[in-house]
Amino acid sequence: MEETFVPLRGIKNDLRGRLMCYKQDWTGGFRAGFRILAPTTYIFFASAIPVISFGEQLERSTDGVLTAVQTLVSTAACGIIHSIIGGQPLLILGVAEPTVIMYTFMFNFAKEQKDLGPKLFLAWTGWVCVWTAGLLFLLAILGACSIINRFTRVAGELFGLLIAMLFMQQAIKGLVEEFRIPQREDTSLAEFLPSWRFANGMFALVLSFGLLLTALKSRKARSWRYGSGSLRGFIADYGVPLMVLVWTAVSYIPTSSVPKGIPRRLFSPNPWSPGAYENWTVIKKMLDVPVLYIIGAFIPATMIAVLYYFDHSVASQLAQQKEFNLRKPSSYHYDLLLLGFLTLMCGLLGIPPSNGVIPQSPMHTKSLATLKHQLLRNKLVATARKSMRKNASLGQLYGNMQEAYHQMQTPLIYQGASSLGLNELKESTIQAASSMGNYIDAPVDNTVFDVEKEIDDLLPVEVKEQRLSNILQAILVGACVAAMPILKKIPTSVLWGYFAFMAIESLPGNQFWERILLLFTAPSRRFK
Repeated sequence: MEETFVPLRGIKNDLRGRLMCYKQDWTGGFRAGFRILAPTTYIFFASAIPVISFGEQLERSTDGVLTAVQTLVSTAACGIIHSIIGGQPLLILGVAEPTVIMYTFMFNFAKEQKDLGPKLFLAWTGWVCVWTAGLLFLLAILGACSIINRFTRVAGELFGLLIAMLFMQQAIKGLVEEFRIPQREDTSLAEFLPSWRFANGMFALVLSFGLLLTALKSRKARSWRYGSGSLRGFIADYGVPLMVLVWTAVSYIPTSSVPKGIPRRLFSPNPWSPGAYENWTVIKKMLDVPVLYIIGAFIPATMIAVLYYFDHSVASQLAQQKEFNLRKPSSYHYDLLLLGFLTLMCGLLGIPPSNGVIPQSPMHTKSLATLKHQLLRNKLVATARKSMRKNASLGQLYGNMQEAYHQMQTPLIYQGASSLGLNELKESTIQAASSMGNYIDAPVDNTVFDVEKEIDDLLPVEVKEQRLSNILQAILVGACVAAMPILKKIPTSVLWGYFAFMAIESLPGNQFWERILLLFTAPSRRFK
């Protein structure tokens, strides 16, 4: 990203760069075929489950003024708009924990004010969002995102590590709550007797740890020794959402003698009930807010604007780390400007705003890197086997694979072909071929070059940069509103297990975390 503080120049540069590859953002996704569904499904669950949980948290904190319906609608609407007209399509938008905390703080303040109260809470937050949007516009226009260039990698990774710790904290807190009586519940029910509360808590531990362990195991299915390659690939791609379904099914094993509320499940109001549409007309009440509170809304708006500026930019930065070898330009300034419009839209609709989220954004990039790796791998494996059938030498085989690799690279309109190429052959492979004679001319077979094992070492890290997976996952999040009766069947303990999974899944690649692990690693094993 070019560092510039000239008004509007950063936005103009971002638009110019992204418009040049806008068509390829869509065609690249469609060319991936059905394989694009793997990262789409993976990131959909990573987006929807936390948003549903945050919605339940907001419902308790705001006495039902805001629910999971509003958080889902915000995440879906902002995600769809960003995936279509946003700059960086790898960035995932959603209602984040800091937004929930700020809205809880604002609700507690509003309900203590006689001139506001719960009835004008959303109208007042509408003014907060108006001020926030104005500040985000100002930051984007003045090129404030250029400061991101001066942040070291440690700053971003520390923030990412903090978010991972918050997800883990939420998982632990949720499991502890499984042993307690929820707020606003009838304590005389059988399910809240001490013995049944203990049973519910222990069953919650089984469900959450079961999901956590099986989800982590399924992500590594490609390295399993058992099963066919296609089966292992399917489990690696779709294993995590499948585990959510499996452990939800396990939660129905207890017999009819167990009270109905064990295990506890998600709760959210019916999105089709008459009262569910009151929030959408909040703009009509905004003029009823006293002028003093309209001006005072600038104070929380300043805090939210600074939070969104940092959170949104760092999420985008973590999704575009150097090791991903991205070829398309960044769009920090324009995306911050668009975030201002989205915040304004959400405030006027009476729903909490969405911004770039961690760890979902880097998780999205990693899943697309896996997709690109599989597409390249399949092509190179087919090329290598075809070359072997023609008795090609190791040098010819490597040259054919290099040519096939470059054919898979789509040249960008404003750039030449990719500067990346296949990694060098391993020394052991060259020595094995040399032992058979001149490795440049001698035919090669699987005893010299094991296609299945050695292809992975040749491929550099690349990402399938496109917009399709982002818009599909946002549409699926929006569909969750209609599917709320089905989502209510998921146990809350499965959510806590998924929170822990997201926290652990976000750690690989975080150099700060890896350096911490090195402190506890024996010196003789640090580089193995």
